[in-house]
Amino acid sequence: MKSGDGDSTRNVEAMRGIAAMIVAYFHCRVIAWVGIREYIAGHHALFSLDTALAYLTIPFVWGSIGVPIFFVISGYCIHRSHAARLARNPLYRLDAGDFLLRRFIRIYPVLFCALMLTFALDSFSASYWPHNDRLGDTGLFAFAGNLLALQGITAPTYGSNGALWTLSLEIQFYALYPLLFAVRRRIGTNWTLAGLIVLGAVSYAWLERRGIIVFSSYWASWYLGAWIAEREVRGQRVRKGLVFAVAPLMLVLGCVAPTQYVQFQFWAMAFAPFLEWMLHARASRALVVRALEKIGEFSYSLYIVHIPIFVALVSWRFHSIRPVSILWSMGFFLVALAVAYVFHLLVERPAMGVLGRMSARRSAARASLPPQTPVPVDGRS
Repeated sequence: MKSGDGDSTRNVEAMRGIAAMIVAYFHCRVIAWVGIREYIAGHHALFSLDTALAYLTIPFVWGSIGVPIFFVISGYCIHRSHAARLARNPLYRLDAGDFLLRRFIRIYPVLFCALMLTFALDSFSASYWPHNDRLGDTGLFAFAGNLLALQGITAPTYGSNGALWTLSLEIQFYALYPLLFAVRRRIGTNWTLAGLIVLGAVSYAWLERRGIIVFSSYWASWYLGAWIAEREVRGQRVRKGLVFAVAPLMLVLGCVAPTQYVQFQFWAMAFAPFLEWMLHARASRALVVRALEKIGEFSYSLYIVHIPIFVALVSWRFHSIRPVSILWSMGFFLVALAVAYVFHLLVERPAMGVLGRMSARRSAARASLPPQTPVPVDGRS
């Protein structure tokens, strides 16, 4: 492991933490506040804490930017070790069974428990009248469809937990990663990325515009992270000027794009060079950065449970009537952080422990094998 890998890991965790909080507060601001237009129409005091925070949080209108950030980071993290092995050995082949087993252990215990928590919280929210308009189908069909990553294809959102649509895409990415890896070995990383860009445009035109949300529309965004991993193992580095010139342009284009699909493509392209630059940056040990790293550790839990928490809090405290003061949304956001961390400790960390023990056993088994004698190229001893 290179000396800079520790800094890279901490930087990636911090970026995960930032992305998770952006998405979570984006949803909280929508669910637990009347919104900037209604607030302004209420003729509130110009110089007040509520008014100042109302204007300061306007950028969270584009809070869904956290989703393509997650896609790019996910592609990088999944592909990084395999890209390194392929660089060392062009004949390296992915163990698809082991990969899928590890992804299953990492995702499904948390997903199953999050669905159960969503059912419990939505049942609590439904006990208050009027019902929150975020409450949805909590039947067995919706439960099974979300568990099988069919949300957006044949299954509706499970209950209030609308954020699960992106997790369905992630599961689809993982399920098809062995195929994607085989394609990359055959045609190379650049042609693979180009092919996925074309596939995404076709998928958007034929499927997403008809209401079918599937992995193929966003696969290129995910693979951008894998493309960065390939560049990293080859020692290629992005120029700082590219980060500060191209990334802001892509960010702005994403903010003014007409559809979510186009937004996500631009935002992924904005974040990709920034991620590559951050992989080589020294990790700060400032308190705020360490806090972001900590949140990054349980970002999966935060992402997967935050919406039902917000809905339950608004249903309980305000009977589903969104409060005028934006301070409530910030308080509810802190509650969601705390609950997500407890959920992480109870559910996500044990699953990660299983993966850690699997890796330890594998390392021990490799260490016990006798060293192999290299075979000369011409076959002579």
